[in-house]
Formats: sequence, structure tokens, C-alpha cells
Amino acid sequence: MQVLYFAWLRERVGAAAEEVDPGDAATARDLVERLIARDDRYAAAFCDLAAVRVAVDQEMGDLDSPIDGAREVAFFPPVTGG
Repeated sequence: MQVLYFAWLRERVGAAAEEVDPGDAATARDLVERLIARDDRYAAAFCDLAAVRVAVDQEMGDLDSPIDGAREVAFFPPVTGG
């Protein structure tokens, strides 16, 4: 599955995108837990989950969104406008 990172998440992870084997991750939250277990840079990126938004196959969701069969999961900070 393609995992995309935007804004400060991209900076902390050190990549805009990567291919990730989701293993048995059923939700975006499970995927985050797998990523955090991989490396400290993911722990830094996901240290405040309240500030992380998720899109699964370009559909807005939340960390409890199912990812089974998804081709893409994107993580980004809250969008602001003005």
C-alpha cells in the first residue's frame, strides 16, 4: 500500500511517500502503530494523534477507518483556511 505524508509529518518521517506492507493492520490506527514500531522518526511524526488527519483512497476518514484492501493511506495535519 502507498502511504503518503504531508507537511510536518513528511518532514519528521523524511519522506513524502513510501510503499508499506500493512500486515494485519485493520485500521489506520493499526497502521500508525506498525509504523511507530519501525523507527523513532515515525514516533516523532505521530506523537500527537489528535493533530493527525487521515484519508483512505482519497476519502476523508479518521484513525479508526478500515484500510483492508486500500491502495493508499494519507496522513496530514488539520487543514486550515482563511
